[in-house]
Amino acid sequence: MLDWLQSFNEKGAEILGEIGGWVWGPPLLILLVGTGILLSCRLLFLQFRALPYALKLSFSKNQDKNSEGDITHYQALTTALAATVGTGNIAGVATAVVAGGPGAVFWMWITALFGMATKYAEALLAVKYRKKNQRGEMSGGPMYYLEHGLKNKRIGRFLGILFAIFASIAAFGIGNMVQSNTAAASLEESFSINPFVTGIAFTVLAGLVIIGGIKSIGRVTAFFVPVMAVFYVLGGLVVIVLNFDLVPTAISYIFQDAFTGKAIGGGILGTVIRYGVARGAFSNEAGLGSAPIAAAAAKTDYPARQALVSMTQVFIDTIVICSITGITIVMADQWTSGLDGSALTSSAFALFLGDAGSIIVTFGILFFTFSTILGWSYYGEKSIDYLFGEKGVKIYRYIFIFFVFIGAIVSLDVVFNFADIMNGLMAFPNLIGLLLLSGVVVAETNKFMKIAKEERGRK
Repeated sequence: MLDWLQSFNEKGAEILGEIGGWVWGPPLLILLVGTGILLSCRLLFLQFRALPYALKLSFSKNQDKNSEGDITHYQALTTALAATVGTGNIAGVATAVVAGGPGAVFWMWITALFGMATKYAEALLAVKYRKKNQRGEMSGGPMYYLEHGLKNKRIGRFLGILFAIFASIAAFGIGNMVQSNTAAASLEESFSINPFVTGIAFTVLAGLVIIGGIKSIGRVTAFFVPVMAVFYVLGGLVVIVLNFDLVPTAISYIFQDAFTGKAIGGGILGTVIRYGVARGAFSNEAGLGSAPIAAAAAKTDYPARQALVSMTQVFIDTIVICSITGITIVMADQWTSGLDGSALTSSAFALFLGDAGSIIVTFGILFFTFSTILGWSYYGEKSIDYLFGEKGVKIYRYIFIFFVFIGAIVSLDVVFNFADIMNGLMAFPNLIGLLLLSGVVVAETNKFMKIAKEERGRK
């Protein structure tokens, strides 16, 4: 049985890796980054101009409680962060550096900086075109703004269906098996806990929360996200501060490697760019169309207000958390040691902090992976709701919970490659919609900025 499983993992990883290389080829990389650049230009680089206001808005006590929606601004943000701040921030960064070199971190930064504009546009459209379902809950996301926003309804409906299909399947990769796999590997490495045990524990705990729906998920993530982010970020900052003399060299190496080595030898755009952009998208999900599904559930009076809140998610996820992981790994100079994923990140932290470093990474992974499973379960079920209605949601929840266990016992390469493929496929229809609806985004933004300016003037 174990021999068969190992053979399946090796062959599956090879096949999925080839497919992933095709999906994340030049067309998607250009479309993903190009959409972010176009939106940044059309919005006059809103992600930089409005970032301080957006951060203040994200944690404001004024949560538009009287507006339509299911959860608060903050809960929508933490649900989206719960889904994005996950294994990609620890294992994903490590696999990018191993496969593409330290320069992959640079391309993650580039993806994030332009991705903030993409995430803003996604959330704005999700709120503008959201609908109430039969239970009185808000439903929104790319499938809704594709269908109801595009002028050609047939094309919009077709693209909406494509996105919902890919998103509902992608949830089993990026938001499910990758997470439980990383948690199981980390606990086995640190405490010799059998992956079967971890799989069962995660399955039971996730099931208890997921069955309760978005309000249950929102309450749990509102607690989990601040705890997990602060815990991991503080640990990483301690490493950087205590070894600050190594930081300039590490950053210099990241910039240098971004345009040399594998960047030249890996094809037209290079291995380093492919893995940097792919893992950057894996981490912050800008352009994938997943996070706006949570944004659509927020209580808000203007689409652009929630969009600004959603935009900060990319900043927190990649510019802050992924940077800490990437810089620490490069400082440790261990990416050619044969280690990969969370084991590499754990080894890097341990090099500087001893056993405490491994503990920080292990518990960070446990928080990150569990919360990501919760957030993505909601994305997947909303996609199923769009395709099949409420009856399909209940069945989907139980299947999703079961695959938490499956993910814990298959190989890291298999689940990461599968996740890359599905991420790319769901990004295509979403990015097409963002380009075609960019005019709507600009118009809504201009209208809100006038209102926000008047609000600030009255205070």
